[in-house]
Amino acid sequence: MYKLNVLIAGSTGYIGIQLIKLLSKHKNVFIKYLCGNTSVGKKISYFDKSLTSKKLPNIIKFNKSFLKNVDLVFTALPNGEAQDISKHLLKNNVLIDLAADFRLEKAQTYLKWYKQKHRAVAKIKNSIYALPELSSNKIKKFSIISCPGCYPTSILIPLIPLIKKNLINLGNIIVDSKSGYSGAGRGVHKQYANKNLYESLSAYGVGFHRHNSEIEQEINKVTNKKFNITFTPHLAPMFKGILTTIYIEAYKKISIEKINKNLNQYYKNKTFVKVLKTNSLISTNDVINTNNCHLSVCKTRVKNKFIILSAIDNLIKGGAGQAIQNMNIKFNFSESEGLKWKK
Repeated sequence: MYKLNVLIAGSTGYIGIQLIKLLSKHKNVFIKYLCGNTSVGKKISYFDKSLTSKKLPNIIKFNKSFLKNVDLVFTALPNGEAQDISKHLLKNNVLIDLAADFRLEKAQTYLKWYKQKHRAVAKIKNSIYALPELSSNKIKKFSIISCPGCYPTSILIPLIPLIKKNLINLGNIIVDSKSGYSGAGRGVHKQYANKNLYESLSAYGVGFHRHNSEIEQEINKVTNKKFNITFTPHLAPMFKGILTTIYIEAYKKISIEKINKNLNQYYKNKTFVKVLKTNSLISTNDVINTNNCHLSVCKTRVKNKFIILSAIDNLIKGGAGQAIQNMNIKFNFSESEGLKWKK
């Protein structure tokens, strides 16, 4: 059986570890290189004991010469570093990035939101913002695949179909998201040392979180109307999972049943999106350790105003799982290969 030779750069972060766990079980993948900076020489099992029994390479420093030996590079690195690697890609290489390096289609927009110049502007045209359920087979045309942020994944999946069908008022969409602290990376423990991270709820990035940029970019692709979306993220006292609450106003005579039907029809053939019965209450526990996104449309006391609940695992559907889903589409594997297992 043909197997892709894969390099993972940024292998010791929460996303990198999750990638290794999933890819080590994928029948079409051989992990050839694990790359890091401060962890060179260590075994990956040092960072996660569950990988002790896996035959995996020791962590080494990335070298561009490795690219001639691999088909696919996953980058789970700080923002900017995948741009540097992209300059050395060979004709047969595919890059799947889990940071923000190629999420934005304009270099000036990247500078505005990430406060650094884009170092591989010429490569942007070779990249696609790839939310699998929305991008589908377009992914196959690109050599650089940019995975959406975890929050935008939970937000765009429910909103895009409704906006496309002109079912909701775009003037005042309010989004409230709560994520497990793993979404902030391993440094979160030091950053929130004085805030009782494990027993308190913390708002951050209020009004100006970087994920606003990609949310706005993707909504602009499906509507010419002006829109106003207010997004506030929070870190919750749990390790992983995202529960997003979206407050929408439907146009007159648009019922909750029509909203729900639209989502059901849009995602009826999508393995990883499950639209529940209206007014279902969902939790992160429903999706933890899966590549699933659960959606529920709920009524309110105000006519034409509804609440959409959206739940994902931020490290899987909002990270490593989505990256593998994109890989599967790009290389014509079954879209669910390596992503279906018992919880």
